[in-house]
Amino acid sequence: MKFYCIADEDTVSGFRLAGIEAYAVSTAEEAQAVINETAARSDCGVLILTEKVAAWIRPQVDAIRLEKDRPLIVEIPGPEGPLSGRKSLRELVQEAVGVSVG
Repeated sequence: MKFYCIADEDTVSGFRLAGIEAYAVSTAEEAQAVINETAARSDCGVLILTEKVAAWIRPQVDAIRLEKDRPLIVEIPGPEGPLSGRKSLRELVQEAVGVSVG
């Protein structure tokens, strides 16, 4: 199973450096087209979206989560930080690991 990322250009650049196939989008329409294509791939195991991109296409993200076994969709903060009311990446990691990280 492969990881894919759909996000802004800065986030995509980082994931590409890590060897993850990533797609830069700047509109909801672009995001919808790319998520449809990647989620339909038989090798798509994890789909990483920035919170902003996920918010643009929330009904589609929720439908994939509810109707399909995979891919696992993970939302991460973008370069501007977490959206209002959302936890930061550091807080999410601390909760998952149970240890304060820095």
